[in-house]
Amino acid sequence: MKKTFGLIGFPLSHSFSKRYFTEKFISQGTSDSFEYLNFELSDLSEFPQLLSQHPTLAGLNVTIPYKEKIIPFLDELKNHAIPVGAVNTILVARDSEGNITHTEGFNTDVTGFYNTLKPLLKANHSGALVLGTGGASKAVVYALKMLQIPYLIVSRTRLHHTITYEDVSSELLQKYPVIVNTTPLGTFPDVHTFPPIPYEKLEGSNLLYDLVYNPAESQFLKKGIHHGAQAVNGHAMLVAQAEAAWKIWNPIG
Repeated sequence: MKKTFGLIGFPLSHSFSKRYFTEKFISQGTSDSFEYLNFELSDLSEFPQLLSQHPTLAGLNVTIPYKEKIIPFLDELKNHAIPVGAVNTILVARDSEGNITHTEGFNTDVTGFYNTLKPLLKANHSGALVLGTGGASKAVVYALKMLQIPYLIVSRTRLHHTITYEDVSSELLQKYPVIVNTTPLGTFPDVHTFPPIPYEKLEGSNLLYDLVYNPAESQFLKKGIHHGAQAVNGHAMLVAQAEAAWKIWNPIG
């Protein structure tokens, strides 16, 4: 019987994970042992039923909009998920009869972002603007703390710990030259959307890092490139976080 892994979120039309893991299993010759499925949940209240209906389900990835909302459904949080307060990987432990004994939540987004941003950093990258306030934003902020990079969080509305897009000036873009888009703006199929920062004030010293990976070059990145900024999409981070999730699900593989 195949061991099942999968992805929960809504919507999942942009999903990277199913193709990545399916190709991984084929290349490793383990497609007879493992499968990866998409589980599009329009409401997270469907989660317990999902677990009971799939007795071979051993692990899940979590994407928008459930990285924070999933926490009350889990028995325990591990590693970075505790300080971040967001989960993108779930381990489902079962007994020999397939009954769930324990569920654990992890955050491998931190690992993926940290490992892919660090090699890109230059001496002038002394601060970062983090666009968005969701679960992915929390992982990025935690990784920036690990890297000892000062940051400001940019939100559509002013909160006690954020600035707004209207506050982003030439001075801030120089003081915080790394700009990380953690919002879904620009994700397929809404490829014409982008965060409303003043792109015309960007310079060659700016590094734009977009967690969006589909399309490979979002409007956010295109606009940055047009004004001379360095631009990186989220594909490498996705691969890194996926491999970190796989080590959690299958530590001997």
